[in-house]
Amino acid sequence: MPMADFTFLKYLASIVDILLVWYVIYKLIMVIKGTKAVQLLKGIFVILLVKIVSDFSGLKTLSWIMEQAITWGFLAIIIIFQPELRRALEQLGRGRFFSRTTNQEDDEQEKAVEAIVKAADYMAKRRIGALISVERETGMSEYIETGIPLHAKISSELLINTFIPNTPLHDGAVIIQKNNVAAAACYLPLSESPFISKELGTRHRAALGISEVTDSITVIVSEETGSISLTKNGELHRDLNLSTFKDLLSNELLAKQQIKQASSTRWNWRGKNNG
Repeated sequence: MPMADFTFLKYLASIVDILLVWYVIYKLIMVIKGTKAVQLLKGIFVILLVKIVSDFSGLKTLSWIMEQAITWGFLAIIIIFQPELRRALEQLGRGRFFSRTTNQEDDEQEKAVEAIVKAADYMAKRRIGALISVERETGMSEYIETGIPLHAKISSELLINTFIPNTPLHDGAVIIQKNNVAAAACYLPLSESPFISKELGTRHRAALGISEVTDSITVIVSEETGSISLTKNGELHRDLNLSTFKDLLSNELLAKQQIKQASSTRWNWRGKNNG
């Protein structure tokens, strides 16, 4: 084989190797995004930074402590995140580590939309105040941790029962994560925008606040008027009728999910009013 061809193949193999490593790292980041593992990675980065600085500064004791933390830290990570690691290995064994079944995701998303619409309609007619936030790309784990964990399958009955007045979970927001009710009675950040109408209450301000810091979709049912509103990307869509509300919610959740899945399918095929 000519030397030029051998060199070209060597460079090509190196490029493929780098691309595959970056793809695996990207998928791992997507898996842990919005979870406590993100904070763990920040802690590991701090330890490594302190270790490097201590080595250059000649701080032998501090360097030894950081070295011990790194040596035994990986064992601690395996113990602490044993459930997550087991789940990841199970998904890898089923061939689902990099993708999920398209039909399954479609069905789950459609059921979630139907449950939210049905619950909002029921509560609006009875003027039961509600605040429901749906996580999308930006993780909401820090807000989920402020509430009461549920980890329950989403249903309209569960959402309605949660917001019945004078019950332990009615005050605060319900956060839906991966088509499951992750937690109830969650605290959301209030918007500090000076352009918000003074007639809007805490629920609307919280819905706007979370939409300003995440890409979530948040549904508000007014306790005073029974109106249904929705926030996204810092915008408030007020006083929606049921048909408009359902269309808007479906367009935001189902349409983007289908676009995302279509992109994933193409990759796999190539590889194998403001108001």
